[in-house]
Amino acid sequence: MMGVPVCCVVVLAFICHIHSLETKNPLYRPKRSQENVWSDPSDCVSKTRQVFTNSHNFSVDIRMPGVVPSGSDTYLCMAFPVPTSRDAFVVDFMPHASMDTVHHMLLFGCQTPFSTSTYWDCGSVQGTCEDEASIMYAWAQNAPPTKLPKDVGFKVGRNSGISYFVLQIHYGDVSAFRDHHRDCSGLTLKMTSRPQPFIAGIYLLMSVDTVILPGKRVTNADISCDYTSYPFYPFAFRTHTHHLGKVVSGYRIRDGKWSLIGRQSPQLPQAFYPANKEVNMRYGDTIAARCVFTGEGRISKTYIGGTSDDEMCNFYIMYYMDSKHAIPYMNCMETGSKELFEHIPAEANVPIAISPGHMNSVMHMGHSAGHQDNRSLFNTNKGEQALDQDYHLEQVSAWPQISLQLGQVSGLALDSDSNLVIFHRGDHHWGPDSFNSQARYQQWSLGPIQQSTILVVSPTNGNILKASGRNLFYLPHGITTDKENNYWVTDVALHQVLKVSSDGRDRTLLALGEAFTPGSDNNHFCQPTDVAVETDTGNIFVSDGYCNSRILKFSSKGRYLSEWGSGSSDRRRHIPFRIPHSLVFLPDRQEVCVADRENGRIQCFIAKTGEFVKEIKKEEFGGEVFAITYSPTRGLIFAVNGISPFGRSTPLRGFAINYSTKDVLDTFSPEKKEFKMPHDIVETSDGSIFVGDADSKSVFKFTTEKAHRSVKKAGIEVQELEEMETFIKTKVKPDPNMSKTAALQQKQILAQQPRPQEEDERSVPKPDKEHGVLPAIITTLLLIPLMLVISIGVFICWKKNDRHEVKTESSPVGGILGKIRGKAVGSLNLGNFFASHKGYSRQGFDQLSTEGSDQERNDEESSDSENEEYSALPPPRSST
Repeated sequence: MMGVPVCCVVVLAFICHIHSLETKNPLYRPKRSQENVWSDPSDCVSKTRQVFTNSHNFSVDIRMPGVVPSGSDTYLCMAFPVPTSRDAFVVDFMPHASMDTVHHMLLFGCQTPFSTSTYWDCGSVQGTCEDEASIMYAWAQNAPPTKLPKDVGFKVGRNSGISYFVLQIHYGDVSAFRDHHRDCSGLTLKMTSRPQPFIAGIYLLMSVDTVILPGKRVTNADISCDYTSYPFYPFAFRTHTHHLGKVVSGYRIRDGKWSLIGRQSPQLPQAFYPANKEVNMRYGDTIAARCVFTGEGRISKTYIGGTSDDEMCNFYIMYYMDSKHAIPYMNCMETGSKELFEHIPAEANVPIAISPGHMNSVMHMGHSAGHQDNRSLFNTNKGEQALDQDYHLEQVSAWPQISLQLGQVSGLALDSDSNLVIFHRGDHHWGPDSFNSQARYQQWSLGPIQQSTILVVSPTNGNILKASGRNLFYLPHGITTDKENNYWVTDVALHQVLKVSSDGRDRTLLALGEAFTPGSDNNHFCQPTDVAVETDTGNIFVSDGYCNSRILKFSSKGRYLSEWGSGSSDRRRHIPFRIPHSLVFLPDRQEVCVADRENGRIQCFIAKTGEFVKEIKKEEFGGEVFAITYSPTRGLIFAVNGISPFGRSTPLRGFAINYSTKDVLDTFSPEKKEFKMPHDIVETSDGSIFVGDADSKSVFKFTTEKAHRSVKKAGIEVQELEEMETFIKTKVKPDPNMSKTAALQQKQILAQQPRPQEEDERSVPKPDKEHGVLPAIITTLLLIPLMLVISIGVFICWKKNDRHEVKTESSPVGGILGKIRGKAVGSLNLGNFFASHKGYSRQGFDQLSTEGSDQERNDEESSDSENEEYSALPPPRSST
């Protein structure tokens, strides 16, 4: 009988105590309460607050007030007054949203919003602002945070014309709200009252009269305006069309020269990307943009408009200007002249291929993405990852684990199983006596190389998996594979391009050129260097090479198709090739790029026509580029340089280069011994980089170490929070309601603190003293009668037991105490208790079960993500 009142008292004590924890300690909140979701709309309102860090700097949280969208593709807006009557500057934006709920989020600034009382449907005619709305920020699915450059801010407040912020959120798929939660997505604005030297702004180039004819394969929308104001400096760009857009490009034209600001597929997530930092705008320049559309699949004309059946052509430039004469918003809507756009670079017409995975991420974009894009509404999504990822390559000194016994390594490739293919010269060497003045091979009497010149090795440990290529080659040079896993190789002694089987039988399937006979016509080569294979058609490109300095294109059957670069009259390149030494085909861009060795540059061409697209030439190359490869998943070109012919002391290194911006993101070289003549380079499927060195007769392996640090490119700092891979053991269990950014900041601080000696120690969150007094008093008062009851129970048991033994296992009191300690067979499960009451979610109380087996299981089986913390980030690298 005593067990019943004791049970009641214990349960009541636990209810009060845990309720106080649940309300005061966010560790006890349900999992749904993460970042952007609250069950109580009043919680959202409380998040719209101003926090001062000092007299000048403060932050403002703005959130949706617990909304539930009525249907898919709903646009909701909420206005927030600028929290100061003085001039202020927004210097940073921190998004709080989940891609599971929010399709995209936009922030506008204006003088008079459509409403100031509550949120409203701004996807209709109501819009965002009564006056002109200025775009300030955009976020979309998986888009990383974007920070403004140092000393740059958006001006708001008294003299700016911006008295209100308007938060607009596009809820793409209403199925995310089937659990009836309310959304509180929003963002934090970091602000300062200190005047900023530079003011940020948006320049919008927009077509208003383009008509896309049904079935027409290509329609161009061209916009251009003369710039007649003070200088501005682009640091980010964004493209926008609907489904028919293929590529959008923006340029500055100065003295007749077109300089790229930015180029991107509008079908990729429409985030802000880093602009070409070498481009600025000044009085007298022309600013221009082109959108390329296709009318294929349409049965009627398509016009510029605001519905998903219409189209748009928008190119946004985010820039900064000197604060003395800053203009926060500019636009250009003039149709460009045909004469001007006759000189636009060919890259503007080359579509950027995208994968089905990218298409899935923008599946809602066509429904109503363009309702108000011409009123500065735009969809931003996850940026193309490769553009802003920071890669650091380090040598794997333990690779290979066996001696490969190589000769001069001339070429590298990958086979269809992602194994590394090495092409080497065995006991033959290319020396000063190998050729005469007519480029004829002088050592043919030595016969072909008797060793296996083609080795297939494991990229993991270097073990030899297959060997072939005996008695076939005299001086191997380049190698690549096709989709049937055949080898396409060049031999500079034979002056031939050979297609060789990979089945180990050393069969020559096709031979182009005449053996040992140099020439410059369609049927002869002169020391050809490399082959690239077009993945779709099987067409091949040959760099021909040391004598002819040209690129030839053949069908997969060996039929001559075209060539370019065979003389100074080729106006597409201006400067003739000087040993086109390495080739790579870019499948996502349908381009072929050339390492023009002695000119120290990389040039890219449209694969179909051979038309020049772009050139990458860097001082860091030191005058020579020996080899290149391309990573479609990262959008990076990897290159190696050579000893400078001009006597420069430039170190021999590898380079990771952003194709779009031409920025060198990383350099790498061996740790223990130096490159002597890095001759070819290839990337494997796991992201490892291999470099073949001819002089040292070796192959080096480098791996990508995700630095997880801020990457500053052209003034944009992108925080990589999504792909943390290097962990150290945690000392504090993360708050499940903490934002990723806040969690990362906390972990950075913790990682820098001295580490405790006891590795298994777990820090316990300290209760708030001020808020913990009342629950403590209540609990203490409730425990007094509990102790009294226990004392009575113990006294009764003592009286009944001559041995004065207290059997805690069988007595009601002992059973309860055992259950409280989590050691009893029975259980007092608060999760079940609260789940039986309406209005309580069991989810938040599952971890509060007093059942010992549950607790032990949860401790043992908790995920690494709960018990480990991210490693501290290195300091950000400076811009290059």
